[in-house]
Amino acid sequence: MYHLTIEEEFAAAHNLLNYHGDCEKLHGHNWKVEVTVAARDLDRAGLGLDFRVLKDETRRLLKELDHKYLNELEAFRNMSPSSENIARYLFGRLETALAAWPVEVERVGVWESGRARAEYTRD
Repeated sequence: MYHLTIEEEFAAAHNLLNYHGDCEKLHGHNWKVEVTVAARDLDRAGLGLDFRVLKDETRRLLKELDHKYLNELEAFRNMSPSSENIARYLFGRLETALAAWPVEVERVGVWESGRARAEYTRD
């Protein structure tokens, strides 16, 4: 199995729901997103997936979050926009966006700081 990983970034504000502490107040992060896909085979060029495709699809999705107040987005209207939920949301959206390609989304990691990361995987 081949694993391909990219990193992208976006900036956004949020506040956590059902949380008691500083993070229940409006605040923001410069988020880093790490996406890993798995490919069983390589194409004739020796690629599991062109990194350009993976970067373009990820960037397209992150534009929907960039410089937004995440709590106001439809995806997070009924759930806290925590790093964990953002990772799960992006995982699902990337599965759909990459469905035509011979890869499987393996994991999405979301860093809200240089030392705090949440990751979502299927299993």
